[in-house]
Amino acid sequence: MTVGPSWYMTLAAVLFVVGLLGMMIRKNFLVQLMCLQLMLNAVGLTFVAAGRARGYANGEIAALFLVVTAAAEATVGLAIAVSVFRNRNGASPDELSGLKG
Repeated sequence: MTVGPSWYMTLAAVLFVVGLLGMMIRKNFLVQLMCLQLMLNAVGLTFVAAGRARGYANGEIAALFLVVTAAAEATVGLAIAVSVFRNRNGASPDELSGLKG
């Protein structure tokens, strides 16, 4: 049994849907960040699978940039969460709607 690109695309779609559902359902800011990371990893898997199917290395390069961007996003997101948690008693996204300008 060989695993073709369609298997990877299906896995990426399932991971993306799980991350999207987690973003919509969960109210904890840190869990939402983890679901966002899961969605970004699903996109990276799609890039790699599509690149491998066509025989190009562009998918791996795009996935590398995606991982670097996701790491920077996680760092900034966690810094914001820690800052909000220190200034308030919680870091619930529902309570942060009062911070809009």
